[in-house]
Amino acid sequence: MRKTLFFFSSFIFSQCISQIIYELPEPDNIKTVKFFGAKITDNFPVAKLGEKITLVFDDLNGNENDYYYKIEHFNHDWTTSNLLKSEYLNGYDNVRIDNHINSFNTLQSYTHYRLEIPNKNVSLIISGNYLIKVFNSYDELVFSRRFCIYEELASVSSSVNRPQNMDRFNTHQSIHFSITPLKGTFRNPEKNLFVHLIQNRQWYNQIQGLKPQYLSGRTLQYFYESPSQFEGGNEFYFFDSKDLRISTPNISYTNKSELYEIYLNIDIPRIYKNYSYSQDINGGFEIRNTMRPSNPDNEADYSYVYFSLASDRKISDGEIYVYGGFNNYKISDLNRMYFNPSLGIYEGIILLKQGFYNYKYIIREKERILLNGISGSYALTENEYLVLAYYRNIGAQYDSLIGVSECNSFNLQN
Repeated sequence: MRKTLFFFSSFIFSQCISQIIYELPEPDNIKTVKFFGAKITDNFPVAKLGEKITLVFDDLNGNENDYYYKIEHFNHDWTTSNLLKSEYLNGYDNVRIDNHINSFNTLQSYTHYRLEIPNKNVSLIISGNYLIKVFNSYDELVFSRRFCIYEELASVSSSVNRPQNMDRFNTHQSIHFSITPLKGTFRNPEKNLFVHLIQNRQWYNQIQGLKPQYLSGRTLQYFYESPSQFEGGNEFYFFDSKDLRISTPNISYTNKSELYEIYLNIDIPRIYKNYSYSQDINGGFEIRNTMRPSNPDNEADYSYVYFSLASDRKISDGEIYVYGGFNNYKISDLNRMYFNPSLGIYEGIILLKQGFYNYKYIIREKERILLNGISGSYALTENEYLVLAYYRNIGAQYDSLIGVSECNSFNLQN
């Protein structure tokens, strides 16, 4: 069965409505938003309390515009925690991002911005879910991004397993995990302990709401089958535009006009093909430039990337989009593909900075998204998973992120 996503604006709790917070996509002039933890290769902003997280982005207006940031705290389910700022941060936010630099020797002018937290103005004092909001000088919200701060208050172990139900044995991956408090025991864990399972660092097909199956000593065991299963999907398509002077794998040719133009090879749908492993970075992207390698932050150029997907007909009840970490796994007209009947392909053009990119094609049908309707789903696909364990202590007014575990299907267990 294909995994589907459904979008809701709010959930109702008791007699009040708590707004579910979603990230606001950036406008057309803001590009290459990257939010990462202690390692720059991370494409998911999760960090230990006190460790650095970094937000970078480009403004194609290139005018050194002023941008400001605000930070808000949220519960495990992204409902507001209603804490005062003084209860979750030291110092103050609503501060201008003063670390920026203009592009150098590029066809596309831009200003590159960089924000690190903690900094001289602000630091976070509790764990949990956060949202950073970026505003312009008119106090208008430009875009927002989620991030997570954890404490090591519990030991979380996890593994990726082959499903035991035969109808999903070749298509899905099951996550088994356990949670042990480092001190004491959990009080009423069925009510106060919350777990979120994240595949390839994207929120949109997360699994949540799992309750512990049984207790072994002080350890809570979660060895579910169907409730903790993800579609395995397939390896991502990729291209590398680090050098715009030559064609690299999966790039047909490059043209220099007002901006560079990159024409990718025509991609073939994989849904009815046998699985074949190819190394990827699980939907992420990395900015790099071998033409001027000293500082790709402001020396990497932008180019129009032409995507094409072979198709003998137009999908009658759906739309196709290019999807990946580069657009924060969002759907918009900017990454929509359009059918060209004369060539028998879907086509799309996206403005992207030089670098190594993973992407896939997805289908949107009315209120659901088919993540693997183009590439197929296979149990042997290499995927990364995060297990996020939240706990609301007795008398607490917010959910703490008490432990994190990473596992990879490279070590798939039967």
